[in-house]
Amino acid sequence: MKLKQRVVLLAILFVIFIFMKVFLIDNLDTSAANREDQRAFHRMMASLRVELDPRLDHTLQSPWEIAAQWVVPREVYPEETPELGAVMHAMATKKIIKADVGYKGTQLKALLILEGGQKVVFKPKRYARDYVVEGEPYAGYDRHNAEVTAFHLDRILGFRRAPLVIGRFVNLRTEIKPVATEQLLSTFLMLGNSTCFYGKCYYCRETEPACADGDIMEGSVTLWLPDVWPLQKHRHPWGRTYREGKLARWEYDESYCDAVKKTSPYDSGPRLLDIIDTAIFDYLIGNADRHHYESFQDDEGASMLILLDNAKSFGNPSLDERSILAPLYQCCILCPLLQVSPNTVLEERFPEAIPLPSLQKTEQLPALLVFIFTEPRWSLDSSHLQAGKPVNRMFYASGFPPGTD
Repeated sequence: MKLKQRVVLLAILFVIFIFMKVFLIDNLDTSAANREDQRAFHRMMASLRVELDPRLDHTLQSPWEIAAQWVVPREVYPEETPELGAVMHAMATKKIIKADVGYKGTQLKALLILEGGQKVVFKPKRYARDYVVEGEPYAGYDRHNAEVTAFHLDRILGFRRAPLVIGRFVNLRTEIKPVATEQLLSTFLMLGNSTCFYGKCYYCRETEPACADGDIMEGSVTLWLPDVWPLQKHRHPWGRTYREGKLARWEYDESYCDAVKKTSPYDSGPRLLDIIDTAIFDYLIGNADRHHYESFQDDEGASMLILLDNAKSFGNPSLDERSILAPLYQCCILCPLLQVSPNTVLEERFPEAIPLPSLQKTEQLPALLVFIFTEPRWSLDSSHLQAGKPVNRMFYASGFPPGTD
């Protein structure tokens, strides 16, 4: 072989060697990163696992006293909650000593008092698991299992702003009717062999009752917040009109957020950031019905936006309602939690806002959420991971491609 040919061959072999070395190192780095993300995910799942153990060996307090002490202006429950399983076990099993119609609202619910004096809200099952709610994104009855799922998503995101929720079966004939008030009892009826009730609410009708399977009714139980923390109701600045042909201002005015920032309590403090957090939360669960929200009373905008009433969610797994994200893409700010990678998703949140052009890897956040839902029809597939798209668009509009410094 001539010298020239040998030089060419050596050059080719050298290029191949360099390419393979770079490729292998890159793959090793990627594999190491993937392994670390997997380990972080398993650590996170272990920390979120709840054992429904009724024992409270280290304290003489009741589950209700423990849960009441958890509540502070920016959290309903703390990150470290070894007693969570005992509290939720009590919610699912404690004897019902009184049943009444639910508090004011548009949807059917019952107010129950459990042994020990704890109030809970019971929302009955209205749909089969695989039922798809057609029509407007806020159409249909409340979904009791949506309340349960939303609570656990609140835990995964580290918001800790949703009251505790668990599923429960109740016997309407033996557990509810004997302790029901006259007002609630007057709404009970029989349809065939099934016990039903329609309660008292804006849309409650005798012609549209919730019915048990015989006497056994499935539902969700939401822990009532302590009376020492009274709630204040606010109209959501991005609420809908619910009138055909009539748009809210935010639906046609792209500078609407500028006006919101000039009004209390959004002109200072964390409330506007809470609104944006909640918009992303609502988009992930498909809740387009947050026309009002609650905070703690007399807080001057310092308390959190409490994630109550999440049952108008998971109605249609094929529907992605982009307008839910309007606070995000009109205000263009985020809290730091929503821009971190999965292995740091449970790190402590900070109150300062981050302008979107400085964010990186925002699209990684929803990757964890595919693990929330056990049934495939409710998994967050690619069509549900669109929350990062408005963020990316704002990166480009600001001259900062995603991932740049």
